[in-house]
Amino acid sequence: MDLLTTIHNKGLILDGAMADELEKQGVLTNNNLWTAIALTNNSQTIYQAHWDYLQAGAQLIITDTYQANVPAFVKAGYTEQEAKDFIADAVKIAQKARDDYELTTGKHNFVAGSIGSYGAYLADGSEYRGDYNLTANEYLDFHLPRLKTIIAQQPDCLAIETQPKLTEVITILAWLSDNAPQIPVYVSFTLHDTTRTSDGTSLKKVISAINKFQQVFAVGINCVKPVLVTTTIKTIHQLTDKEIIVYPNQGYSYDSFSKTWLKIPHTIDFYQSTKKWYEAGAHLIGGCCTTGPEQTCEIARAFQEI
Repeated sequence: MDLLTTIHNKGLILDGAMADELEKQGVLTNNNLWTAIALTNNSQTIYQAHWDYLQAGAQLIITDTYQANVPAFVKAGYTEQEAKDFIADAVKIAQKARDDYELTTGKHNFVAGSIGSYGAYLADGSEYRGDYNLTANEYLDFHLPRLKTIIAQQPDCLAIETQPKLTEVITILAWLSDNAPQIPVYVSFTLHDTTRTSDGTSLKKVISAINKFQQVFAVGINCVKPVLVTTTIKTIHQLTDKEIIVYPNQGYSYDSFSKTWLKIPHTIDFYQSTKKWYEAGAHLIGGCCTTGPEQTCEIARAFQEI
């Protein structure tokens, strides 16, 4: 069964945070490459993170390319070709984990190639503010080396994720529409509140613009506080016929100076929340920063009962 048929039939369970799982294995992610640092010297830890999520019930695993972009690797001292090789490796590692898991269990799952925002490259929390402005050509100069490299590895879909700005997303989608219309895409935004993306653009305007791109099969939100999710799903549901995707964090606040998440006393119940979010209209559900296989298990348990 292919990706879109699977989603249409019953929805899909996404994985959770990559950073937390790498850090559990001893990878130091407090640097401008963040989780992409493991691509340079510790790729087995990435494979293990993917495997753990698959075992927990994830059906769509996301490549470790969110902050793996050519300018970041070059800034860290690598060549452009080395950077592209790292990015290609990230897709191959996810595909190998997926394929190995299928050989072991008979369960076929999927791989999404992550495309983070320019704000992620800045490594200062800009993906939660959107306080930067580039021209369309500048966005393409930044995104295309990674985007083309990921597409060449043939993931099941692209994840244009943790996006604070509509203009940046539209630039990528317009290029894809002209140059790679065959690959399915989902888009997920960060939020200022339940009516606006992080840069202040209204959800109504955002969803209206995304609706024009046929290859986008799902639109939604990620790395937002769980308290925002249900209301936002209902808003998006009124604005589109596309599938809705949500994968929030646990409600922690991000400190861009220390590059850490400031924990809160309680955590979200992903089992109960998944049922609520599914009923509201989101059929692709997972976790983002500060979540792990434990939360994936809770989501999978809820899916079994839905």
